[in-house]
Amino acid sequence: MDTKILIAVDELCRYYGHHLAVDAISFELAQGEVLGFLGPNGAGKSTTMQMISGNLAPSGGRIAINGIDLLDRPRLAKAEIGYLPEQPPVYPDLTVREYLAYCARLHRVGKTHRGGAISRALRRCGLHGVETRLIGNLSKGYQQRVGIAQAILHNPAVVILDEPTVGLDPNQIRDIRELIRELGQSHGIILSTHILPEVQATCTRVQIIHRGRLVFAESMQALQQRLTGKALVLETQSAVDITKLQQIAGVSAVEPLASRRARLLFDADNPAAAVAACVAAHDWGLVELALDRQSLEQVFVELTCNEDGAAQAAAA
Repeated sequence: MDTKILIAVDELCRYYGHHLAVDAISFELAQGEVLGFLGPNGAGKSTTMQMISGNLAPSGGRIAINGIDLLDRPRLAKAEIGYLPEQPPVYPDLTVREYLAYCARLHRVGKTHRGGAISRALRRCGLHGVETRLIGNLSKGYQQRVGIAQAILHNPAVVILDEPTVGLDPNQIRDIRELIRELGQSHGIILSTHILPEVQATCTRVQIIHRGRLVFAESMQALQQRLTGKALVLETQSAVDITKLQQIAGVSAVEPLASRRARLLFDADNPAAAVAACVAAHDWGLVELALDRQSLEQVFVELTCNEDGAAQAAAA
């Protein structure tokens, strides 16, 4: 069965005067995917999100939401989008149910379907039991849930969440992450966040934008392979002979880290067994031999702070 494409962005550009804020971005989002959209301040992330949500006209390119061209048929396309901004657009003097009834009318949910839509959103967001309480009296975590409920009330194909866990405590963060994963099974989700562990815990794909261009776009599985890397970290009790390590089959390079630590790069099969045998043969005393694992933060910094690296990734 073919995967349904819910967002198709093709060569999207945006100028502010002579400044090119978004430069020929293209990507797709399928049903069942949760896309982590990352980028440093000023990278073009917010501009891209505003164009996808229909709040900002692009200078060039096309956007299709659930097969509907956003520029040609904006009303129909926007009806397929649910949006939660960083500050939830809730009214503290309304009860949860009153607010969702108001949002249902804004989303043009028919009167005969309104009650069912509200009950479904309450259930999916874990709000049963608080629907008669004033929103202003709820915790920030529950207010975020109310914000997500209004975003999914009309059962949109695409849900865009901007920093949904900012200011929440660890238990609230865990609950919101579970909710996002559950929503991701039936919708296409774009999650914009600066909290990198959030992406690893929630998303199926990762996208990084820098200076208006996409410099990284991979599945979470491919990202995990990249984080594992093709390198070993070796620590010994006594100083090693770099020349002998370089002669080990499969080792492409050795980078000294300290007198008794080194990073061994390899191209194909992991040469850990041969490295351990070499250390034992020369009585260097093995202390540590492990895969050199990067963090998502290191990848992010590498792509957005090293201009040469970013340019190479964009050209790949």
